[in-house]
Amino acid sequence: MGIFKFLTSKTFLINLAIAATIVGVGMFTLLRWIDSYTLHGESIEVPDLKGMKTEQLDTFLAAHSLRYQIIDSLYDTSKKPGTVLDQDPAFESRVKKDRTIYITVNSILPPKVKMPDLIDVSHRQAEAILTTYGFKVGSITFEPDLAKNAVIAQRYKGQSIRPGTEIPKGSVIDLVLGDGMGNLDIDVPDLTGLTKTEASFVLRGAGLNIGKVVYDEENRNQEKAKIYKQEPEAGPNSSIRNGDPVDIYLR
Repeated sequence: MGIFKFLTSKTFLINLAIAATIVGVGMFTLLRWIDSYTLHGESIEVPDLKGMKTEQLDTFLAAHSLRYQIIDSLYDTSKKPGTVLDQDPAFESRVKKDRTIYITVNSILPPKVKMPDLIDVSHRQAEAILTTYGFKVGSITFEPDLAKNAVIAQRYKGQSIRPGTEIPKGSVIDLVLGDGMGNLDIDVPDLTGLTKTEASFVLRGAGLNIGKVVYDEENRNQEKAKIYKQEPEAGPNSSIRNGDPVDIYLR
């Protein structure tokens, strides 16, 4: 009787009503949140942002009911500065409305890199080091010195550059090599049928430089163009000095 009397008491019924109200409000709020979050199964396809300029993202993603956040920046010389390199979620992924797309952009300015010390390093080793540091090899010249084919000077924009100096990644570094004090002549290699890149590799290995580069007027793809003529010509009786240029003609 005591329990029945308590269950039918005014106090119990009031507490039961309060508890039922709290549970009801909680369930209503939870269902509304789930309804808003899932959008009844609706989703948005993530557009392709790669290559897009960062200043275009606000308007473009707003039109797709999406947001973005830049989380990283890299420097890729093959891509345009200030453009998107990567995105997460990826292109064609399905996401909910107002989802944040995390992107990596290509830095507008190249990072600074310390110039290595190449003095007394061999020609080939110096080129390998420059490539590792992200620099480009410029002209190769020779000067009288006992250290044959070793670096005796390193130059940036025509001026000597001290090791440790910070310059933009991708900068062109010119090298001055010793000629062994002999000023010996070098046989001109045959470059016929090679591309400009291949000819540059061959000439550098021989201690020579590319001189004038002339493309046939009808050629529309310079990267695939092949050498059909060179000056001076190759041959057993054709020789020039260390560091001299060889002109090439391509079509």
